[in-house]
Amino acid sequence: MRYLMAVVVHVASSVAMAMPYSRLLPLLLFLLHLSVASHAADLRLFHSADRHSPSPLDSALALARAADASRLAFLSSKRTSVPIASGQQALQSSAYVLRAKLGSPPQQLLLAVDTGADVAWAPCSPCASCPAAASQFLPANSSTYTPLSCSSSWCPQFKGQSCADAAPSGPCAFTQSYGGDSSFSALLVQDSLSLDSDVLPNFLFGCVNSVDGAAANLPKQGLLGLGRGTMSLLSQSGNLYQGVFSYCLPSFKSYYFSGSLRLGPVGQPKNARFTPLLKNPHRPSLYYVNLVGVKVGRVLVAVQPDSFAFDPATGAGTVVDSGTVITRFVATAYAAIRDEFRRQANASSGYTSLGAFDTCFSTDEVAVAPSVTLRLEGLDLTLPVENTLIHSSATPLACLAMASAPANVNSVVNVIASLQQQNLRVVVDTANDRLGFARELCN
Repeated sequence: MRYLMAVVVHVASSVAMAMPYSRLLPLLLFLLHLSVASHAADLRLFHSADRHSPSPLDSALALARAADASRLAFLSSKRTSVPIASGQQALQSSAYVLRAKLGSPPQQLLLAVDTGADVAWAPCSPCASCPAAASQFLPANSSTYTPLSCSSSWCPQFKGQSCADAAPSGPCAFTQSYGGDSSFSALLVQDSLSLDSDVLPNFLFGCVNSVDGAAANLPKQGLLGLGRGTMSLLSQSGNLYQGVFSYCLPSFKSYYFSGSLRLGPVGQPKNARFTPLLKNPHRPSLYYVNLVGVKVGRVLVAVQPDSFAFDPATGAGTVVDSGTVITRFVATAYAAIRDEFRRQANASSGYTSLGAFDTCFSTDEVAVAPSVTLRLEGLDLTLPVENTLIHSSATPLACLAMASAPANVNSVVNVIASLQQQNLRVVVDTANDRLGFARELCN
């Protein structure tokens, strides 16, 4: 109505100067009649029984649906992929690393990819005790860097935080162990994290200012936590990645960033086979799966019934972890798997030990080593031979690339580790509580 009245005024003003008043008044009344009649027609078009002519509202909704469909298609076509490389070549580290950027303007770091951790962290300048030759994040050079105080709701989530004895306005400082033989002290801070073309503002991470213990065992330039906890990348990114990511780890001998971390549901392999994810409230960050057995060749290895059983109270079960290098089985299960492997390999000169490996043999004596298959709920994962054996560079030896769980607090946990995940696309789908595998050569 308001629009049509404006038309009336516009028409009247256009002809007023050229038309006598006696003729102008009937014209104005005619235009006003049209405007009222048209408004009545508009009201009629809203009637739900009229299916022949769309109302302006229906037309607007149709346009909105079309625009939304295009927008959603654009959003769902977004694919975020971050290159991954072996830290062995890039940083002389056993961890796998990716290129990430912190701060404004962005500062590039090679962060370790760790599915068994939540909190991201990076060495911050100054840090004299951080690993030698490590690149350090420079907080002073970032305009978006913000340290958090003890009054932050995030601070109490750290067991090693020192805020109990500090003023609420004091910095949120915490200490965290890593790898069992090292620890670091850090400030809880926020800054922009850049992954591929994605920028996550106000990303929480630890700004490391000192390291104790075996500093050489810490990731040189920091870590990106891909666990399931409240401070992990998945949790901090909200709905951006819809609880889905995958990674493909290249050979640890690779010199190139040929692997990838793929964030979000777009582009995930359609041929992936899945097993359910199990939840442990006492260790909520870890990706537990149900390992029901192990086959060597065609033989299902006989193990004690509770070897692979999931028990949240004790932490027992099987974890898929990118931060552990060698797959570990509880002691009794490993002994049975190893003995069956030795029996089928049948090395005439017997077996020797090399470092952590106790089943090494001459490659001249064993033409084809037996395969190893991990029987998970819903799928059998037969490991490629390069994921089963590790070869010595100095001697013609090959070793079964598995070991017994260490005799410590984790002695009840089986771990499917990074060496066994090489050149497989590992898909984590927390939205549907499942984890999958697909064969993919990322070299």
